[in-house]
Amino acid sequence: MPDTHAPGLMPGTSDWPPGITRIPYRVYQDPDILRHEQKTVFEGPVWNFLALEVEIPERGDYRTTFIGEMPVIVVRGEGGAIHAFENRCAHRGALIALEDRGTARDFTCAYHAWRYDLTGTLCSVAFQRGVNGKGGMPEDFRLDQHGPRKLRTATIGGLVFGTLSDDTPDIDTYLGAGVAAKLRRVLNRPVEVLGRFTQPMPNNWKLYAENVRDTYHASLLHTFFTTFRITRFSQAGGITLSENGGHHASATIATVEGSDGAYRDQGIRSDNDALRLRDMSFLEAVDEFGDSIQLQILTVFPTLVLQQTHNSLAIRHFLPRGTGAMTLHWTYLGFADDTPEMRRRRLKQANLVGPAGFISLEDGCIGGFVQRASATAGAETAIVEMGGRSVETQATRATEVAVRGFWKLYRGLTGL
Repeated sequence: MPDTHAPGLMPGTSDWPPGITRIPYRVYQDPDILRHEQKTVFEGPVWNFLALEVEIPERGDYRTTFIGEMPVIVVRGEGGAIHAFENRCAHRGALIALEDRGTARDFTCAYHAWRYDLTGTLCSVAFQRGVNGKGGMPEDFRLDQHGPRKLRTATIGGLVFGTLSDDTPDIDTYLGAGVAAKLRRVLNRPVEVLGRFTQPMPNNWKLYAENVRDTYHASLLHTFFTTFRITRFSQAGGITLSENGGHHASATIATVEGSDGAYRDQGIRSDNDALRLRDMSFLEAVDEFGDSIQLQILTVFPTLVLQQTHNSLAIRHFLPRGTGAMTLHWTYLGFADDTPEMRRRRLKQANLVGPAGFISLEDGCIGGFVQRASATAGAETAIVEMGGRSVETQATRATEVAVRGFWKLYRGLTGL
């Protein structure tokens, strides 16, 4: 077992090497750091993804989710307003809403029937005045002085975000112009939900946050990507990075630049000419955005991914479950105005990504490989220098710049 309580990277200390190119493995192992992240990251000045607007279209429609390990209700209120608040009764701390989704006039805690309106405000307490003049709450008890914590909410491209911090800037400022534009490029009209998966993964949440920003691995780990030329370093594209470093959009353009034999020349396993598809129509795509980008992976710090792979669109939302585990929630999307033909194409190409996807199958285990291999190496560090040491937009995917960007914002928030 790793020595997670050895002296080292504890909140308020600083034995992390300067900069963002050396990442101590202890940050994936230490429960004290996970608790510190809950306060400084998830409950700090960030926008956490909560839901899709299409999931809560009418008054009273709600979803339950988490920011870090804090349970949250997000609900459509009066006049179309979106509210979010902690899913915790102010009385004895029980969950207020028990289902993943539903419709409610208001929310009543199952434990003692304390009732909350759609804004999360405490409305009534069962037998507040007692029965027959006996029992009940003290005379000076005031409903408006008690309740779950409330979040500010914001929307962009049909995505709903929430924050507990008054210091979080507006959503466009938080994302930065470049990443916001890349998000709107995909989510440019009303969407519909095509399907969902929930995938448990045996690794710390930050290993997945790195993975989805790690364009260096994509055509090396994923044989399908390389063999069927969905993304190769010889194709045009690059990384758009936000100024704060935490958000990115990587793009692969269908055109090839220079030699396409580099993988074979280096003997890299992911270039596999023996791999065949019986039905090549599986990869027939339409350039629906008019820019020849066939792969875009976009992240919003801390735990959201927006993915476009050919015509397969998906939201990935990942959440910590202790130091060595996480859950990954996949939501596959189409557009409300899709033709039946496009809908079939999206459903077919949904097999590219997901828990058993032709491409992303390997991502389900690679984080666990790191978690297991580094279990006794808490004082050692990972190297994040591909593409240099800077944090800036780059016209290449042979880089770890977006991983460095994640750690730039993370260290700024946590003080580690």
